Amino acid sequence: MRLIAEGLSAKRGEDLIFNDISFVLDASEALVVTGPNGSGKSTLLRVLAGLLRPERGHVKLEGGPPEIAHPSEVSHYLGHRNAMKRELTVAENLSFWQRFMGNSPGGAGVGIADAVEAVGLPDIAHLPFGYLSAGQQRRMAMAKLLVSHRPIWILDEPTAALDAGADRLFAELVKAHLEKGGIVIAATHQPLGLNRTRELHMKGFEHLAGDHWHDA
Repeated sequence: MRLIAEGLSAKRGEDLIFNDISFVLDASEALVVTGPNGSGKSTLLRVLAGLLRPERGHVKLEGGPPEIAHPSEVSHYLGHRNAMKRELTVAENLSFWQRFMGNSPGGAGVGIADAVEAVGLPDIAHLPFGYLSAGQQRRMAMAKLLVSHRPIWILDEPTAALDAGADRLFAELVKAHLEKGGIVIAATHQPLGLNRTRELHMKGFEHLAGDHWHDA
């Protein structure tokens, strides 16, 4: 499986935010998107997730299921907001996302009990989501990535509100996903704790795109 972005440009209103961004990610590869606030990191991720249309360019998937028209159909998107209803319990929220997202061809998600165990909070799935701390809420948002199988994870500041222990836990989840042939694109100001990543540094309208591999 290969994710290909070719000549992507995007606008905010009438202003061009970034221009002519291209990259290729194969299975088991991660791209970390860095850059100052306002440089277009979140906009790029929304374009990749199919939430925004690019001004120019396109995103495509090679080697995936033939019935998939756009990579967004086999992607998880985790944005700044956790997309969980505060009045519902954690288990109820995860059950909704499990049914709504379903599984992409070639895999299956884990059960809700296993997902909350994986994010280190096995005893609070019965609580309303709104009762949780900011860090606990972010961990439970991570559990959404596990309850349905999607080979591409698109993550916007995934470790926001997490302490050091939760950072390490999240890094292990991402590593496990990559080891299974998944693809990860993450916009972040903080290291994700991965051994090797490809980096895209954005600077607003101008950008530097490169294959910079970092060894832990």
